[in-house]
Amino acid sequence: MKGPAAPKDPEKKKPYFYIIREKEIYGAKLDEEKGIHFIYENDGRLISSAQITGNISDSNILELLKTTQGFRTLVHSIGVSVETEDSSSKVDFIFQMYGNKDIYGGGTNLKLSLNGDGMEEKINLCEIDWSEDDKEPGQIRFEFDTPEILGRASVRLYLNDGYSVPDVSEESEVDVSLETYHTMIARSLMQLGNPKRLAGAIKRAKEGKDVTLAYIGGSITQGAGGTPINTGCYAYKSYKSFADRYGNGNNVHFIKAGVGGTPSELGMLRFDRDVLRDGNYPDVVVIEFGVNDEGDETKGNCYESLVKKVLMLPNEPAVILLFAVFANDWNLQKRLSPVGQLYELPMVSILDAVSPQFPLTKETGRVISKNKFFYDMFHPTNAGHTIMADCITYLLEQTEREKEWIDCTPKLLLKKPAIGDDFVSVKLLDKKNHNPKANIRCGGFTKTDTELQRVEMDEDLFGTPQFPYNWMYDGTKAFGDSTFELTITCRALLLIYKDSGANDVGKADVFLDGKKVLTANPRIVGWVHCNPVIVCNDRHSQEHILQIKMAQGDENKKFTILGFGYVN
Repeated sequence: MKGPAAPKDPEKKKPYFYIIREKEIYGAKLDEEKGIHFIYENDGRLISSAQITGNISDSNILELLKTTQGFRTLVHSIGVSVETEDSSSKVDFIFQMYGNKDIYGGGTNLKLSLNGDGMEEKINLCEIDWSEDDKEPGQIRFEFDTPEILGRASVRLYLNDGYSVPDVSEESEVDVSLETYHTMIARSLMQLGNPKRLAGAIKRAKEGKDVTLAYIGGSITQGAGGTPINTGCYAYKSYKSFADRYGNGNNVHFIKAGVGGTPSELGMLRFDRDVLRDGNYPDVVVIEFGVNDEGDETKGNCYESLVKKVLMLPNEPAVILLFAVFANDWNLQKRLSPVGQLYELPMVSILDAVSPQFPLTKETGRVISKNKFFYDMFHPTNAGHTIMADCITYLLEQTEREKEWIDCTPKLLLKKPAIGDDFVSVKLLDKKNHNPKANIRCGGFTKTDTELQRVEMDEDLFGTPQFPYNWMYDGTKAFGDSTFELTITCRALLLIYKDSGANDVGKADVFLDGKKVLTANPRIVGWVHCNPVIVCNDRHSQEHILQIKMAQGDENKKFTILGFGYVN
């Protein structure tokens, strides 16, 4: 009988660092058979992952992560492990390189098939047939044979000879019972404000009356980083906390209206459509644009316009201003908090809560690390979303303690705005929400685009298409006059158009009253996304003629007008 062959000498251990470490993943349903989880690593995200998760500070290593060529120079192999409840679950790992000429189709796909048993498998980069179009590390996908599977994933990069990285430290779970945890949560309360409206909503819920909590914001409100996204997000967790504390089991209702990558400039246009559905008015509205508004053209005018729009609703809802935080300890609360101060609104800062405790010192210790809090450079993990929800719950607890307040909001709304309120009465115009006084000549924009940004609304796991009642120009089909023309009487006008990384989309020139005001380039952002821009904002209302036509040289490409916003 022949005995087992002697094992080979183990391979010399190579230095490595994590870019994903014990992160929750969820196979969202794509079709009847598969589930998929995306993690984007382009536009500096991989560098952030290396800094936050891998504790990498070496500028040479970080620089190499910017491009596929640099990645190949640095990385020897990629180790991947996935652990699911059913260890026999099949999972495919794909690390997609984005291309130069063809962003999504031209780059190399690094693929690995593994089981959900937590065992690490490796991709050796020397065995890969690389594409000549490779530009940069783009996205990671985990594809499950069975949808709606929850798991934990780790991905680490093993480095070639000549590179060294810090040793990997152990991480403990967050202990919510510690006094330091409660101290961290309490720091989040920037301002209690006038709690009259919020206390009223709590009181009505306790009395068994119907109460609706609504959340509007960007991708963090949508639930990015939470797994599953519909119940792992801070919005759902804080709503459930409110319902469990004050409701009777079925009288507290939930509206979630977060759209990834979009500012309050789009939020103010979506509010009527996405929150005031079927004529129902929310009792509490959480507004979360504190990390999305850096690109806001108005530097806060749109934000304050949205806040006032909500405060002026006939049912007098409570408004909570929530300021999330990015992994570089940044948000816009200094710019936007004067709005909350003017209208005496409760304000919650996640930056104030978590950022002071991130640096680990012997004197203070640390409640949660950046790796545990952040899923990527922009979004929280499940633990991060829980902390955000606990911060809102803390606000509710403090509100309960307050007595005998008078709502001064109607008087405060008459004051000079903190930043601006030019768009309080903004309305949405698309194929469904038509202004009878507006005259539209579609020209070549006769198609309807169905390849749209999709977001998980409320408790849904499926994506709802954004702005489905649109006008699309399809230059791949023969058209004569490509000009879209809108005649409308208004004081302010905004255009919402679709961004895309596809090769067949092109630029469009926008003219107002015969003068070119901008060129809309859908490929700048590089992914399917809703992009609002202000065309005009005047002091007085007048008739305007807006024309949109394909830019010279792009007549045979596509461009989608998602809608317009206007102020009479």
